[in-house]
Amino acid sequence: MKQLFMLALILCCAYSLKAQSDMELIQATLMDYIDGTANGEAERIRKAFHKDLNLYVVEGDSLRARPGQQYISYFEDGKKRNRIGNIVSIDHENDAAMAKIRVDMPGSKRLYTDYLLLLKIAGEWKIIHKSYTYVPYPR
Repeated sequence: MKQLFMLALILCCAYSLKAQSDMELIQATLMDYIDGTANGEAERIRKAFHKDLNLYVVEGDSLRARPGQQYISYFEDGKKRNRIGNIVSIDHENDAAMAKIRVDMPGSKRLYTDYLLLLKIAGEWKIIHKSYTYVPYPR
């Protein structure tokens, strides 16, 4: 009985370490997106995004979709932008996750909220979907 308890404890700890490790990898992927867009590091943005990512926003009464590769092209290497991003929340289960990101853009006087879906593909976490909205500030 004691051996069975020890085995269960080891398996529980191993699962916990794996989940923590995945959480750290998810956070690193999100930071590649946040820091890459703030610092003009297109390669970091590419690393965070799946090649087939699309971005979605509602403009007026219409849905606007934009290819992720087009979005990445807006960022010039080395050209910093006035973007202050932070991770609000992450929900993660097995090989799927979702995250909420806030991006303050003082120059445009907008506060963006990004909702990101991530999948673990071939051992790497990738952002596969981005929906976003913004509010003007001060609110």
